[in-house]
Amino acid sequence: MKFKINLRRELKIIAVLVVLFALIAFTERMKGEVTVRAIQISMENIHDNHYLDEADVLKLTRINAENFTGASISKLNFREIEQRMKQNPFIRSAEVYSDLKGNLMVSVSLRRPIARIVRTDGPDAYIAEDGTIMPVSDKFSSRVLLISGSFMPQILKLDNLYELEEGRQIMSMLSKIREDEFWSAQIAQLEIDKKTKITLFPQVGDETIEFGKPVDLETKFRKLLIFYKNILPRVGWNRYNRINLEYEGQVVAE
Repeated sequence: MKFKINLRRELKIIAVLVVLFALIAFTERMKGEVTVRAIQISMENIHDNHYLDEADVLKLTRINAENFTGASISKLNFREIEQRMKQNPFIRSAEVYSDLKGNLMVSVSLRRPIARIVRTDGPDAYIAEDGTIMPVSDKFSSRVLLISGSFMPQILKLDNLYELEEGRQIMSMLSKIREDEFWSAQIAQLEIDKKTKITLFPQVGDETIEFGKPVDLETKFRKLLIFYKNILPRVGWNRYNRINLEYEGQVVAE
């Protein structure tokens, strides 16, 4: 009796596997026969960064300027299409797949810029939240923190700020400012010199803030916050022209 029960169970498993393999074979056969009927594009753009539109994405789905419409689904290399699309600096991720009706589904998500590199000797650029250096776009401009200074040529040699130790330090500072409600509202621009010493320019107040290298972030921002909360309200926001945070344990104001 025990043998019969096990045999029935095994026969059921075999039957399920046969059906499953048949479905897979049928699906593959159907894909081989189906041609691209239409290309449907969806864009994940949570922060309304309209650097690319559907027409731009459609162009990126072409290889050797050849339109896929009418091509056989089975002859398309989805991975190659995805890799081609991700070469665009505005695109964070891309997924390409098809359905049995012949629709080519293209799903992309865009990078979010957190700072804009301002230049006098060439076009500006953006720094994305993952450190990627992005070009500016004619379609859209983000209102983000500005960065300038003699260190910019070094940054613009990179594809991503995380490739460089100084770049990683700058990214930590940018993240610190962006994640803090007060600092993201108060700090308008960073000027970074060749030694990566940073000067901050605030939204409110005429002073320049000599921050030094982007290290000891918690200590320096804590000192600056105490200065803003305890000193400036008493003497006035335009009392000082220069604030220095580089000295340990103190804030120098002139």
